[in-house]
This record gives sequence, C-alpha cells and structure tokens, in this order.
Amino acid sequence: MTAVGAGFASSADAQTFRFNTIEIDGNIRVDDSTIFGITGIGRGQPVTAGQLNQAVSNLAASGLFEDFDLVPQGNRLMIQVREFPIIGIVNFEGNRRINDDAISEVVQTRGGRVLSPSAVEADARAIAELYARRGRTAAEVTPKIIPRGNNRVDLAFEIREGNVVEIERISFVGNSAFSNYRLRQVLSTKQAGLLRWVIQSDTFIAERIALDRQLLTDFYLSRGYIDFEVLSVTSEIARERDGFFLTFNIREGLQYRFGDVTVVSEVDGLDPADFERELRLRPGVIFSPNVLEQNIARMERLAELRGLRFIRAEPRFTRNNRDQTIDVEFALVRGERVFVERIDIQGNTTTLDRVVRRQFNVAEGDPLNPREIREAAERIRALGYFSDVSVEPRQGSAPDQAVVDVEVEETTTGSLGFSVSYGAAQGVGFGITFAEQNFLGRGQQVAVAFNTVKGSRDLSLNFVEPAFMGRDLSYSLGVGYRETRTFFSDFNTREAFFNNAIDFPVSEFGRLQLRQGLVLDRLRGLNEGPYAPGDVRPSTRLLDDQRAGTSITGSLGYTYSIDTRNVGIDPTQGYVFSFRQDFGLGNQSRRFIKSEVRAGYEMAVFNEDVTLRGDARAGLLHMARGQSRYRERFQLADVMRGFRPGASGPRDFFATNEDVLGGNKYFTVSAEMQFPLGTPEEYGLSGGLFADVGSVWGFDSATTIQTTHPLPDGVDYNKMHVRGTVGVSLFWDSPLGPLRFDFSRAVRKLDRDRTQNFDFSIVSRF
Repeated sequence: MTAVGAGFASSADAQTFRFNTIEIDGNIRVDDSTIFGITGIGRGQPVTAGQLNQAVSNLAASGLFEDFDLVPQGNRLMIQVREFPIIGIVNFEGNRRINDDAISEVVQTRGGRVLSPSAVEADARAIAELYARRGRTAAEVTPKIIPRGNNRVDLAFEIREGNVVEIERISFVGNSAFSNYRLRQVLSTKQAGLLRWVIQSDTFIAERIALDRQLLTDFYLSRGYIDFEVLSVTSEIARERDGFFLTFNIREGLQYRFGDVTVVSEVDGLDPADFERELRLRPGVIFSPNVLEQNIARMERLAELRGLRFIRAEPRFTRNNRDQTIDVEFALVRGERVFVERIDIQGNTTTLDRVVRRQFNVAEGDPLNPREIREAAERIRALGYFSDVSVEPRQGSAPDQAVVDVEVEETTTGSLGFSVSYGAAQGVGFGITFAEQNFLGRGQQVAVAFNTVKGSRDLSLNFVEPAFMGRDLSYSLGVGYRETRTFFSDFNTREAFFNNAIDFPVSEFGRLQLRQGLVLDRLRGLNEGPYAPGDVRPSTRLLDDQRAGTSITGSLGYTYSIDTRNVGIDPTQGYVFSFRQDFGLGNQSRRFIKSEVRAGYEMAVFNEDVTLRGDARAGLLHMARGQSRYRERFQLADVMRGFRPGASGPRDFFATNEDVLGGNKYFTVSAEMQFPLGTPEEYGLSGGLFADVGSVWGFDSATTIQTTHPLPDGVDYNKMHVRGTVGVSLFWDSPLGPLRFDFSRAVRKLDRDRTQNFDFSIVSRF
C-alpha cells in the first residue's frame, strides 16, 4: 500500500480540495460505486486533507485491496487499486495426526473467496490452537500463497506438528493430610510414564485443568475439609518445549465432622419427629455434602409420599471451630411454588430423547426441585454417552413455570478389542470382543465375545436394557456356547446356555435380582471300557455324567446384594454383602438347591495411601433328588488362590488318575493389603500382600467313591481340610485396563493337591 497521506501532510486540515473528475483504475471485481462508497469522496464536493487520509484508512480497512494509491492532480483525483486475488484451492500439508476435515472446521478461509491476509493469519493461529488442544503445543503453521495467474492464487497451510507435549511432573503445595501419590490418583490428568506413547491422559490440555480443580475440591469436601481451596495452578514448559510441569497450590484447612443433628418444622401441622426418623446420620461422621444430599432426599421423599409437594428440607449449619464439628439443623419449610413446564433436550444426535429424559425423577407439571435437577444431571453424566452435559432451569412462560434446558455433546460409546493370552498348559489363545454401551441410541448395552485357546472355545452374546418398561428395572439376556478341555484330567465338556434376569433396587443400598436359566451340557472323552491291563480307569461318577448324554437343566434363582462402598456415609470405607440361591430342575429327575453367601469390607488407611480388604464366602450344593454333575460342584481353584485348576479337592481314588471331582461345600476367607511401591505414579504400579484360607469338601453319594479302597495316608479327601496360601501381588493400571499378577505359596495343603504359584487376572474388587 502506498503511503498517500504524506502528500497532504504539509497542508492544513482546513485546506480543501474540489475534484471535478475522479478516475478509478485497476479494479476488476469491485465496481466504481463500491469504491466511491468506501472512500466517501464525491465529485465536485469540497474535501479536506483529513478526509483524504480517512479515505485511505477506509480502503485499508475494507480488506478488498492488496495495494492502492490516491493521486490528486489539480481538480482531478486518480484512485489506483490492486485487488486481492481470488483463492482457488485451500490445502493442508504436513498434517498426519489430525485429518483435513477436522482442520477445515476451524478454518474460515475457503476457496472462491477473496484472499484476506488477516483472515489467513487468524486461521493459522486457529490450527495451532487445535493442535495445542491435542497436546502438541509446539506445532507451527505457516501459510503459503501460490500464484496461479489471472489474479488467482492457491493457499497452503504448511504444518509442522511437532511432538506431543506431555506432563512430566504434577506437584502439590500445601497438602499435609494426603500425599502427592493419593492426590495424583484423583486428577484426570496424569504424568507421562512408561507407556507415554499409548496413554493420552498425560498430554497437557489446558481445558482439563478446570476439571482437575473441581475433582480436587470434590475429593476434599467429601472428606470433611470444608475450607479447602485451590489457590492456583501453574504450568511451566520445559526449556526444550517438550514437557510441562504442573503445580497445584492448595489450602486444605481442617477436617470437620457432624455434630448435633436436629429437625425443626416451620410448617404448621408438620411433625418434625416423623422426619427425624428418616435420618441416617449420627454425630462424629465425617462431614460430607453427599451425606447431606442423601438425608435431604429421604425427608423430601417422605413429604411427597404424604402429598406435601413443596416441602423442602433446608440445612442450616453452626460451625464449632473448637472441636471441629458442624451442627446441622434441617428446617422443614415451604418451597417456592414453581412447576416444571417442560424439559428441552438438545445436542443428542444419536441418543434418543427418552434415554435422557428418564434420568429425571420429575416430569412436566411436577414441582421444580433444584436438588432433583442436580441429581438428574449427575445421572446423565454417569451414563458415559456424552462428553459434556449442561442442565440448567430457566423461567418459562409464567413466573411459576420453569423450563429445564439439557444440552449434551455425544461421544463414542462402542469398542472393539483383540486379545492374546498364554498359558503353560493351554498355549497361545486369541480373543475378539465388541461392545456397544448405547446401542442405536437407546441406552442399551450389547456385547459379543469370542475366545479360543487350544481345546477350548467360548462364544457369548449379552444384552442389557437398563430401564425396562421405562423404570429402574434392568433386564439382561445372555446366550452362549463353550467347549472346555480339562488339561489336568482326561475329559472335556460342552455347554450351551440361555439366561435372562431382571434387577431392581429394594432399598437405598440394596438390590434384588431374579433370574432364569437353561443349560445344556455334556461331558465327553472318557474311556468307558472294557479295560485292558494298564488302561486308565476313570471315576465312576464322571462316567455317569458321560453316559447320561446331554443334560438339560433349568433353574430359577435370585440374588440379594448390598453395596455401600461408593455411596455410603464414609468415602474411605464400605462393605458388600450378597446372598444367592438357584433352584435347579434337570432331566433324570434331578433336583437341587445351590446357595452362596458373601461378605466383604474395604477401608483406606494411612491417609488413604493403603487399602485393606477382607472377604468371606461360603457355598452349599444340596441335592434334593438325583446326583450332582461335574459342572455344578465347586472347585478349589475357583474359590481361592494358589491351587491348580482341576487338580485339588475331593477325589475318587478308585480311578487310575484319582480324578478330582469337586465338592458340594466350600468356604474361603481372604485378607489383602494394597499399597504404593514408591515407583513413579505414572507407571500405575502398586503392590499387595494377601492370605487365603479355605476348603472345598463334601460329596453326594460319597460311598460310591471311597468305601472299599484304603484312603492314602489315612486322609479322607471328601472331608473338610483347611488349605492356606500367602502371596504378593503386583497391580498395574495399564492402558488395557487394571491388571494384577499374583505370586503365591501354599502354606497348608494335602499331599495330592497341586499348587499354582503364579496367576494373572483382570482386577475386580471383591
């Protein structure tokens, strides 16, 4: 652009020009009238030097011209312009991590438009910011203009993606109640570790910091630190620009517990004693907002059951700094008379409206309860179908009407997995699984799995409808087929099954499952004789199973369970309890009842760095008629660690191989401690110690296996003999999921028991 203003700088602004002729040269696409309008100069009109300078500014601001010049020649003004070229093609070069479509969404420049240098620079910054959100803050974007003649150009954005900038260290300042190790477990952001090329949560993303601040706050508040505050979060990039260092500066404050808890009524005719009986809160419990919400919900539900629709339980606090307690007075008051006019849902491109809507316990026309709206928002987030959820009420068509706006952003809910396994006896195995958590947007879960290993195959299909008939009633259906070779015996099994179940809550922490199943199984591979000298003679009981052919067994059962670990009063401890029974009816007049009971307890100690777990189980298979089959009896390796599958427990000593048959009774008690190893937290490693004791024993019709044969060493393997194992564990939060490796040693066993000193499994709590 030519600096035309200098031609008028020596003239005073009061000096005027009058141009009888104004000529425009160089414009191709922009017509003369448009240029006249931009400059604001008309023929024959007086023009000051200031107005000429303003005309120059207007031409520059229009963004239409690459260069221009205003040349006064007496009463004649020449306006010479050179237009920006037209863009032909916009290309992205050097991008491998982000495809062209994703980049195009943040770029405003398009083919066929006039080239704007300022817009191109803004697009280059937008592309760099896109890479920064993916953790590549070192990405560089350089726009290149390629002339094509005839005032046309192509535009290329040359991208140097650079490496992912990972978080090398997360530190905390001001924490004394909890260690850095424990607090790092709370954050969604992780440190870069051993598998940094696989894990994405160790990538620095500035937007994730806000979530981490909230997670830390929720963690401390749920543990009674009511004055907790994240003072600041600082991020420093390494000199080589290849890593970030995050520091959370926090103020913990003191831990508070509940003091006196009372209920008062400010509503005539409402007895507070009735509502006080609904409280599940005692003095001395750690103060937690979750506990408050649970007790408020109980009292408000009682009011609704009595037809009192606008009664609210309003908590009022009295803080006692001396003994670090908070007295709570729940005041029963009349809430604001506001009704839900409608619930508007937006952003759910795949998920059906009804899947989101059923997370609300309120419907159109019901009273608006802010607590229930918050709980519905949490339930929507817990679905896992959306990456972002916003639930906000606003005023509706009248002051007493409210519209609840729900805005969601869909995320991926399907997964396809491949697996490879290895066992000393089985060799190499392969598996493939497909799972969809939001099938066809209906909120249903579908999973298909196929696994194969030498001599064994397993194919299954599972379907779950979590809201059967639109209620808090889960329906599940499973079908499958499996072939199993028992490597430590001389037979194999085939099994086809069909089962379905419904599951529903029966109390605050309790659920009841009712189920029905049908199993077709067959045992094969045994030598039925006649036997020559030296032949292997199998167990008579196993031969009975084989000679019976395909067994058809139907069953009806139930499970009652209680779990307070995640929703209980104290977030650092909880217990589980379950009792299940199945009533079986099979061909050949078989009748049985199979019962199992389980109780477990978990608590975190030493500032939650160490987790202690205890677990006890027992089971009984009672045959009311007929004899049990191999697949129905309990196996020692299935109920405790340290023993080889199919090689320990009740035996038939008439058989050449002293076949292990399993037992009709079992019990196990286990204790476990999990603790940090001192390795960098980003590796996801922790250690453990465990001890198991238990036994499998008892056999229906035991006289058929041990009456005339001398018992070895005088030990009756059909009776209860307590076994014991101790061991160490290695836990790994791997990118493939939580894994554990157990190294055990049997400290109490029988002579013919076969031990297994190593075991690998996916971690499951209790």
